[in-house]
Amino acid sequence: MTTEHILKSHNKSLLMYQLVCPIKYRRKVLTKEVETSLKNICTGLEKRYEVSFIEIGADNDYVYFLIQSVPNYSPAKLANLIKGVTAREIFKRHPNIKKEILWGGNFWTAGYYINTVGKFANEEMMKNYIKNQRTVQQSNYKRIHFNKNQASLF
Repeated sequence: MTTEHILKSHNKSLLMYQLVCPIKYRRKVLTKEVETSLKNICTGLEKRYEVSFIEIGADNDYVYFLIQSVPNYSPAKLANLIKGVTAREIFKRHPNIKKEILWGGNFWTAGYYINTVGKFANEEMMKNYIKNQRTVQQSNYKRIHFNKNQASLF
């Protein structure tokens, strides 16, 4: 999978997300070995699920994922899938982390940050696209919803 559209039998999509996961207790457990394991676990996820890790980055106690997926997974399901599998596998491959460093049994905090990422358009471009349908296809366009708070845009 690349950062191009994914064509299925009944849909075409380009869904990308930024996922940020803090490590439990903000512990600094990301050694070179753990980073390598994390990369390998994510590669395995790509093979089992229709997910592509475009980039994985980390600082001391956070991991940043840039992910492409298919519409089958909601953002929450995708985040929980990644957090669950990576935590379980890291603990399996590095048992000392669970026993000595993260005594609570969780690799990640309960929360996370997820955001959509646009490759071809941002929010403003999408608003303009919808707005301009009135002029491009004047006879067929019908406004179904209008947000008065955003009236200056239209």
